[in-house]
Amino acid sequence: MASPTREAAPRRISRRLPLWAAVALSLATVGPTLAMSGNGQGLIGIVGKSIPLVFVIGLVGVALVGYGFVRLTRHLNHAGSAYALVGGTIGPRAGFFSGFAMLGAYIGFSIGTLALTAAFVNAFLAELQSGVEEPFQLPWIVIVIAGAIVSFLLAGRDVSMIAKILLVIEGIGIVAMLILVAVIFANGGAPSTGFDLSVFTFEGVDVAQVLSGVVAAFLSWAGFEACASLGEETDNPKRNIPRALGGTLLLTGVLFIVVMFAQTIGFGTDAAGLTAFQTSGNTLGDLAHDYVGTWFGLIVIFTATCAAFGCHMATAAASGRMIYAFARDGFGPSWFAVLEPKTNGPRRATWLVVALALAATVLCALAGWPDLGTGNPPLDAYFLFAVAGAVCLMIAYFMVEVAAVRFVAAKRFQIVHGGTGKLLGVVLPTLGALVIAVVLWFNVKDAASPWAAPILGLYWCALGAVLALAASSIATRVGNSLIAELELPELQQKERV
Repeated sequence: MASPTREAAPRRISRRLPLWAAVALSLATVGPTLAMSGNGQGLIGIVGKSIPLVFVIGLVGVALVGYGFVRLTRHLNHAGSAYALVGGTIGPRAGFFSGFAMLGAYIGFSIGTLALTAAFVNAFLAELQSGVEEPFQLPWIVIVIAGAIVSFLLAGRDVSMIAKILLVIEGIGIVAMLILVAVIFANGGAPSTGFDLSVFTFEGVDVAQVLSGVVAAFLSWAGFEACASLGEETDNPKRNIPRALGGTLLLTGVLFIVVMFAQTIGFGTDAAGLTAFQTSGNTLGDLAHDYVGTWFGLIVIFTATCAAFGCHMATAAASGRMIYAFARDGFGPSWFAVLEPKTNGPRRATWLVVALALAATVLCALAGWPDLGTGNPPLDAYFLFAVAGAVCLMIAYFMVEVAAVRFVAAKRFQIVHGGTGKLLGVVLPTLGALVIAVVLWFNVKDAASPWAAPILGLYWCALGAVLALAASSIATRVGNSLIAELELPELQQKERV
């Protein structure tokens, strides 16, 4: 007898979403307020004041990755995003491996952002008690348990209204960031160091240190490709999805570099300023308090807190859908291959991700691990899992770059790319793959511990590679399921065990 999920195979989704909706999804998934409030602190110990330089290099790398997505989504559009794009271009087992890497990324982000929510909640409480020498703070284990309970209740439900609310809040956060940037620039930065443009140079730092920090920059853009998952729903996807990808990278690229520059000079580029930056529970909130006032700081921290928890729910939902897809095709317990009848969402699989996030954050809180130098335990936990997830994401991006090169060069697709267009279609993704490889190398070669964040990400991807080879029949079946949905039958016989 057929399983319930196969009997209830989803119908084709109508193409009704406009270009702006695709851009909005990617922008909301990236979460600029979250990225700018919590991603800089962990870089201070690595690159010092050169954080803006790290983001410039990060933008170059992510733009090259974005170009690979653009070339592929002009011809292939599927809800599986990178998972399906790689599988439909290179082959089923490569698609399985990419999907497994993506799953590790989103689970890591779900764990990290649950911890970050706790850090931001306490930053909000501290801002409410402005002027108090030792403000009251909740044990962060209490906050993550409360957050996980909310996630459990919302898992698998139709959260479209919540998503719209979070998008509005993110919009308010972006406006607040721009106001803060204008005020910092008008004040000329911190009185001690002023408008210091040396933050865009290698002064006081070497190339290896800067490249080691680029993973955290990639983390800030994580999710820019989310609009690719709307390929089945967007009006004229072969035109609008590439435009949405480019638009998201352009908007966030300029925003991130300008805001991170403003934050760095806002705190000051001397030792005292960098220490204040590194130990801040919410950098935008602290600067908003110092440069504008307590009321403005509360607005900024509130929007960042909502963005952090919204990202936790979104990545838990995305991970749940991937676990459901794996289980549906025979990889994993069939208990997870069930959709909730009312919402058509994979509630059980999403519950698993939330449970993993809760367990990981509680263990970190009880063990007092990791200690990354911020002086803020939930912030340290965020960086550990988020950077590990970013490594998984970069490996998935690497596979997309390889897929883009192969796609443009392959004659069997019978796509005419004359002259410069075909050359760029091969050269730029190749450069993107090279950038990713170099950045990963500089992050792992001097890892101080086998439990360092980049190493944890590599462990997960290595497991995916072993499974793709050892359980090749399952990996091929999962990959072929995606290829069938992509309607590329000429590839379905490509890999057989």
